[in-house]
Amino acid sequence: MVRRVRALLLTVLLLVTGAVMSSTPAAAVIGGTESTYGPWAVRMLVDGKPECTGTAVAPEWIISASHCFFEQAQPIADRRILFRVGDLDMNKGTRVRPVPGARHGAADADMMLIKVPPMKIPTAPLATSPVRQGQLVRQYGWGATCTGDENTCQSPVLKQSDLRVVRPDDPRCEGFSAPGGSDFCMEKVTGLPAGGDSGGPVMSIAPNGTETLLGVFDTSDREQIAGAGEISQQLSWIRSVIGK
Repeated sequence: MVRRVRALLLTVLLLVTGAVMSSTPAAAVIGGTESTYGPWAVRMLVDGKPECTGTAVAPEWIISASHCFFEQAQPIADRRILFRVGDLDMNKGTRVRPVPGARHGAADADMMLIKVPPMKIPTAPLATSPVRQGQLVRQYGWGATCTGDENTCQSPVLKQSDLRVVRPDDPRCEGFSAPGGSDFCMEKVTGLPAGGDSGGPVMSIAPNGTETLLGVFDTSDREQIAGAGEISQQLSWIRSVIGK
């Protein structure tokens, strides 16, 4: 999985599909801890191999990162994609496949909505307010736990890390967010997402069952900084697709 450093997002969107061009997913949790909760978290596999993470936002809808669904700038066929849902151990989760031809990419964010057969799992509430500078957030994923060849260290169990929201004009955030853009920028607190975490949930920190989905993780520098698409900015689009 190639480390993905994003410049301005709008310059790399595929205008027809609203999806980001990328040959491999950018982002796993380096550091952090093993999760004991995360019923809405979804593991994405392509050709049986772990690729990305996602979040159930409705019984028939998963949100993830658009770039997870492209190889060499070409869409990945639905028949190659499998989701594992309903368990923190990806090998024990229920198998769910996309409904053919029912993917919707955001026009100005690295986000994809994927329709699937009804899932019997809790879904994540959507944030209606922007994140705040200094806010602590929690990111979840099954991605890489090492640097180097991230394919060799994908976690079989869900992991989590805490991060802090920083201002988008922080010099460290160049290439990860921009003032007024669709992403927010975060700095490492207990860990950092990496390859295989792309598309995974960035949640508010709250008692189990009351968390809110704040963002969709899409990139990190594997050292200190990560970026995520902001749910509140895409709320109208999400609701228009899933009818919620």
